[in-house]
Amino acid sequence: MARFVLSLHTPPSDHDSTQRIIKFANACLAQGHTIDAIFLYQNGIYHASAHFELAADELQIPTQWQQLADKNVNLMLCITAAEKRGLNTSQTGVFTVAGLAEFAMLASDADKWIQFK
Repeated sequence: MARFVLSLHTPPSDHDSTQRIIKFANACLAQGHTIDAIFLYQNGIYHASAHFELAADELQIPTQWQQLADKNVNLMLCITAAEKRGLNTSQTGVFTVAGLAEFAMLASDADKWIQFK
């Protein structure tokens, strides 16, 4: 089975990219593949923000991330991108703070790195 690293570069308002990465991750796991990490980068870091609210009829993104975390998927947040955008990195929910070097090491060890933009 393959080992994947995924990265998300778009904010929560981009529902298409968000749905694609979550569906892709769940499909990989269902087929027995491993996801070493999902890395939030650029505007993707806003997925870790506690300051956005969603209407009840919208995709409940935090619930989707929690479900992936419950499946032991390593959810990572780029510290540099978060700090540049003013995100409080002490309150990131299910996401752990990491640097680009850590992400690069994971991506270089994986069979596939797939970006969602």
